[in-house]
Amino acid sequence: MKRILVVEDSKSEQLLISGLLKTLGVEVILFENGNLALEWLQNNPVPDLIFLDIIMPDMSGYDLCRKIRTELNLDTVPIVFCSTKGEEYDKFWALRQGGNAYITKPYSPSDLMKTAKDYLLA
Repeated sequence: MKRILVVEDSKSEQLLISGLLKTLGVEVILFENGNLALEWLQNNPVPDLIFLDIIMPDMSGYDLCRKIRTELNLDTVPIVFCSTKGEEYDKFWALRQGGNAYITKPYSPSDLMKTAKDYLLA
């Protein structure tokens, strides 16, 4: 079974994203901050896909992405940023940190699902 890690501090967003992704028949692992996600990544099998919020307490999604890419050397795991920050600069910076895609909130469920499928089926 494919595994998707979702790092999102909003409980309502966690429920929405998790509910949508579970319809794909995947396991969804949820964390509300980057520190917990980083600890999990160090001690568990690599997920097939990661969704990251940007604005979170303790560690931003940008920082977490950099740590995933450099400290954990997880170069092949696709990372999709999912954030309310919708400026072109935000998207550029997210991809520059090692992200593969960017979805701006509010998003349509079909956009989230299409993005997930694109990376899970690649």
